[in-house]
Amino acid sequence: MNIRTTFITLTFALFSQMVAKAQVSNPIGRVLEENGGPVEEETLITCGESYTASAPLKVSFEAQPDEQDGYTYAYEWVIYPADNPEDALLRRFEPDTEYTFYDSGTYGVQLKITYSPDDGSAEPMEEESEPIIIVISESSLKVPNAFSPNGDGVNDVYRITFQSLVKLDVSIFNRWGQRICQRNLSNIDQGWDGTYGGKDVADGVYFIVVEAVGSDGIKYHIRRDINILRGQGGLNGGNIR
Repeated sequence: MNIRTTFITLTFALFSQMVAKAQVSNPIGRVLEENGGPVEEETLITCGESYTASAPLKVSFEAQPDEQDGYTYAYEWVIYPADNPEDALLRRFEPDTEYTFYDSGTYGVQLKITYSPDDGSAEPMEEESEPIIIVISESSLKVPNAFSPNGDGVNDVYRITFQSLVKLDVSIFNRWGQRICQRNLSNIDQGWDGTYGGKDVADGVYFIVVEAVGSDGIKYHIRRDINILRGQGGLNGGNIR
């Protein structure tokens, strides 16, 4: 092999490595569920970004590599507490993976790719993305004590407000102890419209029991009255606490 041929061979090998090095993947996080329910609009999180949400938060992490023929790729997703990157909570070895965050705190999600030329012409090369930062809020729970389901479009549906709950059970009873409404994380968005068996219940006092667990480990045990006040049109929070 002459000097020219050697130079061309080395140049080609170097060029091949540079092409491989240029294959920067573009991993993203795709939010599937947040605060226990599906998201209404597509939400994407890119590397280097921070996303704050309420638990449970379900995210699909996608590698999106610019793969080239002649290379073998190995993937490694790492999820870790932001204050302790060495303490990996999870490692998965696939291009795309899903994970649900339940606990409050700040997390890093990072993708590592190792790619090797199939012909062995170069050493395996590694690529490491910037982390995606996930911040899970601390929990909160508010249970109103009144609503006015009179069809005026204001406060017609009884709803509790919350964030970062990983468990929720709600039961509403009438004065005789009969349960007339039951909700959990899967259907809490329906609220209660003040009916039972398809008919309006009478104005008066009802009783709600709420058992919940927050992403931060806080346990909620709430028992209180609910007042149905159909005669008070436009009730808009003034008598609710």
